[in-house]
Amino acid sequence: MRRWQKLAFAVMAWTAAIGAAAIATAQTKPEGEMRFALYVTVPPAWLDPGEAAPGFTSPFWVLYALHDALVKPMPGQPMGPSLAESWTESPDKLSYEFKLRQGVKFHNGDPFTADDVVFSFARAKGAELHQKVKEVVAVDPYTVRFVLPEPWPDFMTFYGTLASAASWITPKKYFEQVGQDGFKRKPIGLGPYKFVSTKPGIEIVMEANEDYWRKVPSVKRLVFLSVPEGTTRLAMLKRGEVDVAYLLEGQLGESIRNDPELKLVFSGGVATFVLDFFDMWDPKSPWHDQRVRKAASLAIDRQTMSDADNLGASKPNGSIIRKNMEFALPIEPDPYDPERAKKLLAEAGYPNGFDAGDFYAVPPYFATGEAIAGYLGAIGIKTKLRTMERAAYFSALESKKLKGVCFCGAGATYGNASTRMSVIVPSDGIYAYGGWPDVDELYKKQLTENDPEKRETMLREIQKILHERTRFAPIWDYFWPSGIGPRVEDAALMKIDPYPWSAPLEDVKLKTP
Repeated sequence: MRRWQKLAFAVMAWTAAIGAAAIATAQTKPEGEMRFALYVTVPPAWLDPGEAAPGFTSPFWVLYALHDALVKPMPGQPMGPSLAESWTESPDKLSYEFKLRQGVKFHNGDPFTADDVVFSFARAKGAELHQKVKEVVAVDPYTVRFVLPEPWPDFMTFYGTLASAASWITPKKYFEQVGQDGFKRKPIGLGPYKFVSTKPGIEIVMEANEDYWRKVPSVKRLVFLSVPEGTTRLAMLKRGEVDVAYLLEGQLGESIRNDPELKLVFSGGVATFVLDFFDMWDPKSPWHDQRVRKAASLAIDRQTMSDADNLGASKPNGSIIRKNMEFALPIEPDPYDPERAKKLLAEAGYPNGFDAGDFYAVPPYFATGEAIAGYLGAIGIKTKLRTMERAAYFSALESKKLKGVCFCGAGATYGNASTRMSVIVPSDGIYAYGGWPDVDELYKKQLTENDPEKRETMLREIQKILHERTRFAPIWDYFWPSGIGPRVEDAALMKIDPYPWSAPLEDVKLKTP
């Protein structure tokens, strides 16, 4: 009898184990739909990693869903191994070798190999990357070697963070079959979500990739809705039409602070917003005078604007470099001192102020732009606020077509002080409208300096010069309020710090009914 009892217990245990496994499987099956109200219109280019420009973080909104990278920022990991399980640097610092994760497949079933890495890097935007990488070699199907002509201490910072999208993978075989336009219409990636459909300028729909190597996403379906108007985003959140409403500034965010059904959250920290003086390089422009630029900076009440726009979340900064970045020189923000600002204008020959022409505010931050224009006007600097659609604005900014002054998201680049400055400080930066030869020389010199202490000295000297010459008028490190609906268990906000939107998207969760 004891033998039969043992058998019975064994059968019961086996049955329980099978049942538990079935429950676990059921629990990991993606379920439900999560809807996000975005404050921008998503252009088709964001569906393609090869179209992401260095120093521009917004495309990663979509890339973190549909695509994957060899190395990328992840929770607790500024450079987390992803499609690359590991990498090594040669003793002479002239090559980097990546061991790729095996058995990974694109959404259409094609295998991921080293050829896709080589192909993706060739398509990646960023002149500096291509200038400083001699060649990319597929050593074998799961090993890739990057060869440099000379040591470049920022290689991994550019390649393995969001300073560029060079590490994000495009499927070589599929891309060559459908072409660039075909790929944007139906992108195939390696990410936790598969592309389902898009209505340009309206929505993107994605479904969970249950074969994603890191983990099975919790939510079955994600919908990104373009809703430029803040009051509409808030109304949709309150009606339950969306689960996450990004960027609810000022009273919009304040209105849900004590709402028992909704949750007010804050995210951001990537971008430092500044005044950039496009015309300062023109000797005939008033902005050419450092005293005028300093006057503009002293005219702005940063903390009051933060309290009004971001419920106090944005922290005033005196530098384009966040204080916790490597090689940062901490600089206190300029105080609000309109009287001193007027004196500086008088010293510069403008006792009654002057007409400064165009004033641009990076979309969609037009309300903040109006506030700054008001502060400038109060000391006699008259401007005309120009508003543009986001894609048109960045196209004009990069092609150097803008004039006057700008409230810009300068310094959105990830990494350290060097990568942060790369697109806006050197004369050849893609968003730089000018530069100084001594700064260009110092910036170029530090790029190849492998001694961290010597490099820090040079980078801090550049930051000191930028401050003393008022190259920019830094405003704040930008954080903002958003709203979370009652169905959300985890919106995955600020799991990657700093990163302003939900990520990793395989981590978002809805509450169990």
